[in-house]
Amino acid sequence: MLKSAKILAIGGAHIDRRGQVSGAYVPAASNPGTMREDVGGGVFNALRSAVLRGVSASLMSVRGGDAAADTVSRAIAEAGIADLSAVFLDRTTPSYTALIDRDGELIVGFADMALYDLAFPKQIRRSKVREVIAAADAVFCDANLPTAALERLVPLATGKPVFAIAISPAKIVRLKPVLGNLAVVFMNRREAIALADLDAATSAQDIVDGLRRAGLKSGVVTAGGGPMLGFDEAGAFSILPPPPRKVADVTGAGDALAGATVAALLRDLPLRAALREGIAAATLAIESANAVPEFTTASFAEALALVPDAQEVA
Repeated sequence: MLKSAKILAIGGAHIDRRGQVSGAYVPAASNPGTMREDVGGGVFNALRSAVLRGVSASLMSVRGGDAAADTVSRAIAEAGIADLSAVFLDRTTPSYTALIDRDGELIVGFADMALYDLAFPKQIRRSKVREVIAAADAVFCDANLPTAALERLVPLATGKPVFAIAISPAKIVRLKPVLGNLAVVFMNRREAIALADLDAATSAQDIVDGLRRAGLKSGVVTAGGGPMLGFDEAGAFSILPPPPRKVADVTGAGDALAGATVAALLRDLPLRAALREGIAAATLAIESANAVPEFTTASFAEALALVPDAQEVA
């Protein structure tokens, strides 16, 4: 068993803005609501949940030379994560703006992330990347990295598990050239369908078969409040998440699930047991207005007790 496993994360850490409509959403009109700003990013959000579950972490991202960059830097430090990021003084820090309805469901998201596409392929060439990968027990990335960066990164991590987060249906296809070398990919149903090049109306087994044909050995597919689908060399299974006690914001649930699941996998738990821990973290995220839930050992154990055991997919 790895004690205080060390994860190197490479990917998104940026400004996350979430605007919530206070009444019924009316398209193409002015809607009253509230706007809040946090620091987010798929792999950064996941990493914070992994740290809360006992993992030691460092993060390599890229940001601009503006005030938003200082906000991101402070958030990484406050999370207890070593910051290995590069700063480009003449660039704008990436951001993601989500508009959600009064029930917490996403209406639309807007990503301003040109710096990631520009800078990540160059950053992976740095000798420092090889050094920090050598010192880590695992690598955690997201599809904010363009394909060119992923194709350089994954071979450098030979012998170590590489976990990945999909980010969006448009970005998950960036993982295709390296799928066979990834330990687990975390995605939602729409992202899985895009990766496997399937029709929208398809069964759980069709999704698993399609992802395997694409080269993926192990994956997790979320479906909102529906059954979570997982598969590995031992077969496919599903877990029905418990209904949250309240719904504050669903946008960070998938990242929390990924982070807590990876932390459990690095404690040598099998995917079936690890995903139960991920679902517990996701439930706590849905119940929290923050992008990353701040749970204690006791509150996590309480949430985990509500998660049922995995059921095999026929």
